[in-house]
Amino acid sequence: MRLRRALRGAGMALLLATLPCPAQADDGFLTREQVIRLTQSWPGERFADGRPKVSDDLLDRMRDVTLEEAWATLRTAGFNHQYEDGWLSLFPGKVLVGRALTSQWLPGRPDVQTILEKQGVADERKGAMNAWPVDMLQKRDVYVSDHFGLKEDGPSIGDNVGNAIYARSGNGVVYDGAVRDINGLRELPGFVSFVRSYDPSHHFGAMATGARLNSTMVGINGPVRIGKATALPGDVVLGRDGGVLFIPPQLAEKVVRLSENTRLRDMFGHLRLREGKYTAGQIDAQWSEPIETDFYAWLRANQTRLPVKAEAVRQMIRDREAGIPFEG
Repeated sequence: MRLRRALRGAGMALLLATLPCPAQADDGFLTREQVIRLTQSWPGERFADGRPKVSDDLLDRMRDVTLEEAWATLRTAGFNHQYEDGWLSLFPGKVLVGRALTSQWLPGRPDVQTILEKQGVADERKGAMNAWPVDMLQKRDVYVSDHFGLKEDGPSIGDNVGNAIYARSGNGVVYDGAVRDINGLRELPGFVSFVRSYDPSHHFGAMATGARLNSTMVGINGPVRIGKATALPGDVVLGRDGGVLFIPPQLAEKVVRLSENTRLRDMFGHLRLREGKYTAGQIDAQWSEPIETDFYAWLRANQTRLPVKAEAVRQMIRDREAGIPFEG
């Protein structure tokens, strides 16, 4: 079952790599051009490797978004397979937000391993395969890896690799596999991570060792399957409260704006209910124009004292004044 699952996930990356492209990739290691084509719904800034680069401002604001709010926005937009849970969280209660850099593993196969290791030398990649995507990480990235749930003799992330990930990204990981050296990983206060399990064994992933080959990395920056979810390079990762959502970058701003709007309306509604100004029936229903007017007046009077950035509040007010209906 594990093999079948891993093959299904790897199929997308391997298929993409066979499509005509100005710079042909080997197997599932996608070129910049292929990453751009895969994520063409994103109109904004990109990293050198082609991944969408959602702004730091949106990442900051995403930290206050709940899973329910983001999930509802994605489902409304037709994205029904972006959530996965059942994780071992290294820092329960903390929030993980960042831009995805993906990798894909399959059960070890010596002939494929040998080819990819030779290509790694030609591409001047350093060290073993599990270090290759780590060397590509940028600040605020989240390393998202499908290691097909491999546990015994599977951990490719321990405290050394974890320190390297943290040094490059300042973030943790979403890792569909087992980690080792878990006490050392928990010494990194910002290494907020969601992993499948812990195991004291370690990964054998290089032909030169002469040891049993446990798994082979067959893709970087391709689409990966993480449990029931699909993740693409550049997706915004939102991990909290035991679950992880992979948010398409083109929907990140909408997710944030709808969350902020909901947060402010809840705050205003609760305030007016406590004051006795409106009834529960009035607040629970579609708001009347007088209530909407009261809400925006409250925003103007309190815009620098609300749990949403002042500029975002001012934008809501400007849209209202311009007659622009709120759509996130």
